[in-house]
Amino acid sequence: MSNNSKKKTLTLLAVAAALVLAGGYAWKQWQASHANEGLAGGNGRIEATEVDIATKLGGRVEEILVGEGDFVKAGEPLARMQITSLQAQYDEAVAGKDRAVHNVAASKAQVALRQSDHAAALAVVAQREADLDAAQRRLARSETLTREGASSAQELDDDRARVRGAQAALKAAQAQAAAAQAAITAAQAQVTGADSAVVAAQATVQRVAAELDDSTLLAPRDGRVQFRLAQPGEVLGAGGKVLNLVDLADVYMSFFLPETVAGRVALGSEVRIVLDAAPQFVIPAKVSFVSATAQFTPKTVETASERQKLMFRVKAQLDPQLLQKHLTQVKTGLPGQAWVLAEPGAQWPAHLQVKLPE
Repeated sequence: MSNNSKKKTLTLLAVAAALVLAGGYAWKQWQASHANEGLAGGNGRIEATEVDIATKLGGRVEEILVGEGDFVKAGEPLARMQITSLQAQYDEAVAGKDRAVHNVAASKAQVALRQSDHAAALAVVAQREADLDAAQRRLARSETLTREGASSAQELDDDRARVRGAQAALKAAQAQAAAAQAAITAAQAQVTGADSAVVAAQATVQRVAAELDDSTLLAPRDGRVQFRLAQPGEVLGAGGKVLNLVDLADVYMSFFLPETVAGRVALGSEVRIVLDAAPQFVIPAKVSFVSATAQFTPKTVETASERQKLMFRVKAQLDPQLLQKHLTQVKTGLPGQAWVLAEPGAQWPAHLQVKLPE
């Protein structure tokens, strides 16, 4: 074979190989484009609800009972604050309550004493009334005897003086009875005040007891300790953060869709999530939130093409039961891709069928 024939043959083979490669590439591109027909998606990261475990009052951290990565249950003790000062306040409040209770008993005893004084005063009034009545009767007889000449004027004057003395004694006794009644009212007011003091002291005891309870930091929900933000011995102010807890039952991915797609996505729509770290798995989720306002908005919207730039945030919520089943594998912050069915009647392609780890 001549050199020219060999060159032509090699050229034809090279052209054929190039056509084959180009055809294969075009076929793959066509397959990729058609594999996602009727779908829309966006990038996002796995997120979860985070809760900061913080102190209610300022103080020193006594001990931290958990470490980063530990799983905790709702109500489980996570950390304790130093309570020396609070314990002293509690003891003082209890003593104040006991003192207030004793004051109530003393006030009630004063009421009983004043009531006894009032009864004695009333007895004196009755005696003075009897003395006055006797003095008035004696005066009446003296006046009769004086008119008949059987008694002297001196005796009449003496009887009149006795009546005036009995009247004055009666008024004094009545005044003492009124004072005793007023003392009863005052003593009863003291009882009311002492009862109020007991209620206030009890409230103080309950308040300090609540602060003692709050010195033990409890987990508000099930979750995993993400960060330790303080160490034992540190002094924190009120609201000082000690731990950061992530709720692994509330995990989601936020991603963005254009206005033309977001407007057709309903709450509860199915979502498929593929994480960069585990592309072999397809995780199911549901739309739990679609933003009512665009997140990326041009300064002016004048043309249809500019309206395409409007992007709306969508939140895909993972099933809590699924999360509970794979609790140890849940990691927040992982990037990935979320997909939704964007066209009516669209079906999930084979590569987005649900596939979970065993």
